Amino acid sequence: MAATAGSVGEALSAARDALRAAGAETPGLDAELLLADATGMDRAALLAESQVRVDARAARRFGEAVRRRVQREPVAYILGRKGFRGIELAVDPRVLIPRPETELLVEYALERRPQRVLDVGTGSGAVALAVADELPGAAVIAADTSPAALDLARANAAALGLADRVEFIAGSYPPGGSFDLVLANLPYVSEAEWQDLAPEIARHEPREALVAGPTGLEAIEGLLGAVAVGELAAGAIALEVGAGQAAMVEELLRRAGLDRTEGRRDLAGIERVVVGRR
Repeated sequence: MAATAGSVGEALSAARDALRAAGAETPGLDAELLLADATGMDRAALLAESQVRVDARAARRFGEAVRRRVQREPVAYILGRKGFRGIELAVDPRVLIPRPETELLVEYALERRPQRVLDVGTGSGAVALAVADELPGAAVIAADTSPAALDLARANAAALGLADRVEFIAGSYPPGGSFDLVLANLPYVSEAEWQDLAPEIARHEPREALVAGPTGLEAIEGLLGAVAVGELAAGAIALEVGAGQAAMVEELLRRAGLDRTEGRRDLAGIERVVVGRR
């Protein structure tokens, strides 16, 4: 898309056409978000003032953003931020983009109101920081094997004023740790599924945060194996899982000694979170 000045309506129309042709699922919404960011206007103002001209500087920013989106780079990476529950997080290709279904993990924490929480595979820090924000009485530890992800998670904690509420550690979990609740959004995509993911995911999001191995269950098996042998103690565990994995993960939880299991469905009706309790 050419970075030429025109009206808001003309800019949105041209961007929608380009994004639709590139295969973006929500070309209209994407165009509005990118133009709002480039101009500093909110989306409601853009739609209400479609005849307002976009200045040259904003047009250049918008044109570059649309070019990136045409290459199927996620909007969140282009904007550098993503909302998650009541907080806004910085995101970039070091971490997965937080998704609405992952909020189910936080909702379960709010139900149980644990005193001591471990977030495994914290990534951007979304789950740990949301729990810390909404359960100020909980002690929260966030773990990740990626130093780059931990750097970003710590920066998010500082920006949100939660740096003194969450402890970040390198690794899968603190050996010998004991927690009321363990939350985990671990890799659960199989090697075979990887090639069929949308370009936004396969081309741009970190593969190591998505692909677990040949079956897709390897990371979850590793965590629950640690629970089974007593390396990690948990009164309850809530795990985000892939479509069709819930029954298998429930069995793994039972083998680990968390024999009271249940599934939680996301808005698409998929059993997306599996919970095990003692």
